[in-house]
Amino acid sequence: MQYQFLFSMALPEILLLILAMAVLLIDAFSDSQTRLRTYGLTLCTLGVLTVVSAYQWMQGFEGATFSGLYVVDDLSHFLKIASYIAVAVTLIYGREYAEKRDMMARGGEFYTLTLFALLGQMVMISAGNLLTVYLGIELMSFALYALIALRRDHIQSTESAMKYFVLGSLASGILLYGLSMLYGATGNLDLAGIAQVIESDQAETLPLVFGLVFVVAGLAFKLGAVPFHMWVPDVYQGAPTSVTLIVGAAPKIAAFAIVMRLLVDSLHGLSSDWQPMLLILAVLSLAIGNLTAIVQTNFKRMLAYSTISHMGFVFLGLLSGVTQDQPLVSTEAYGAALFYMLVYVLTTLASFGIILLLSRQGFECEEISDLKGLNQRSPLLAGILLLAMFSLAGIPPLAGFYAKLTVLQALIGAGHVIVAVIAVLFSLIGAFYYLRVVKVAYFDEPEEGAPAVPTGTVSSTLMSVNGLAILVLGILPGGLMALCVAVIDSSLGF
Repeated sequence: MQYQFLFSMALPEILLLILAMAVLLIDAFSDSQTRLRTYGLTLCTLGVLTVVSAYQWMQGFEGATFSGLYVVDDLSHFLKIASYIAVAVTLIYGREYAEKRDMMARGGEFYTLTLFALLGQMVMISAGNLLTVYLGIELMSFALYALIALRRDHIQSTESAMKYFVLGSLASGILLYGLSMLYGATGNLDLAGIAQVIESDQAETLPLVFGLVFVVAGLAFKLGAVPFHMWVPDVYQGAPTSVTLIVGAAPKIAAFAIVMRLLVDSLHGLSSDWQPMLLILAVLSLAIGNLTAIVQTNFKRMLAYSTISHMGFVFLGLLSGVTQDQPLVSTEAYGAALFYMLVYVLTTLASFGIILLLSRQGFECEEISDLKGLNQRSPLLAGILLLAMFSLAGIPPLAGFYAKLTVLQALIGAGHVIVAVIAVLFSLIGAFYYLRVVKVAYFDEPEEGAPAVPTGTVSSTLMSVNGLAILVLGILPGGLMALCVAVIDSSLGF
């Protein structure tokens, strides 16, 4: 159902904007070096948003408003709640790191910019129009550019921000050009209207397909897929680790939502054109991501190339969704891709959270060698690191194994058996560098003067919950998987 102006449907975004400005204003009158009040207010904001979105979901809020610019459905509720949780966990992990590196000495922009980036992600998740898609992407991107450059006296961070800004601007231009061609070919900005024009064969075919190529390229950049991956390792390595986690976790959920809204829902009629593109991107991402990660010695850079390979798996799930004769399989394939993305975000939070916990004042835990003897220094963190690495490698009985299995099942069900074999081979190659990290943590002797590992903090407690979630979702994945399939089935019409 479409409403002209129903502000209650956009209540989470309205609340976030008001509360983010309130946090910014309160922080402006604070002279605290730790910004503890700003931190508490930010977490309270995320808690309020979670309650509001969960209430709307339970009350059955769905439909489009603001003349189709904004869409509310089960998928948007689910992904927004997942984004709130991811951002909250990120801030809890990164607070002490940011405080020790004077990232909050001049103000609490670390928190307020994170909230504005989240606002952009929420707009992306509920985008029902090409204008809203672009607005959400740019709102999120500008906040992330500023966050990466927050340490103004740190050369690597400034360099990473410049690289991300230049490449991000180029990708935004490519995406915008593609969106303009979609508008020119269909005469519609509304995603539902574009789908109707395509299904009725009234669109101009040539500009439509050209526009699709530019749109896929822009989306591939946001997800960090090859050959649009150049920014990922540089930004992951150069940005402060707390900001790296902000860039690498929740934004991936929003980018996935945009892919679902644009390709799967709006451009479903052109699936025969965008499926081969995703196939090429997926195979290249698996190959280059895994092969390049093997030679990395920097842990953050290794995880960046690991991210590229995992985005390849997400694309494999998306390209398996369109099967003309079996609509049920398509729903399960898209659900598998969503499940994979959520498991990836969960594991990424644990991986970078460990780096943040081990990084003390004057010491950056960035190299793989910095993890030497971690089991002797902290058996708990070493165990969680093992769970995270094994999950990323796809070793049972962890969540990553089931995520990979469901994507491979979808691939085989869609008839892409050879591609499934290729994916398995590259996953086996990728297991090497994950196992190398575990070997260093468990079997190498710690270096002299290695910093002590904090225990009993909120971050370490949350890290335990994070590791337990990776294990539980691997043993009992059915509930979350069924929920992913259900929200896809109820939100997107095939």
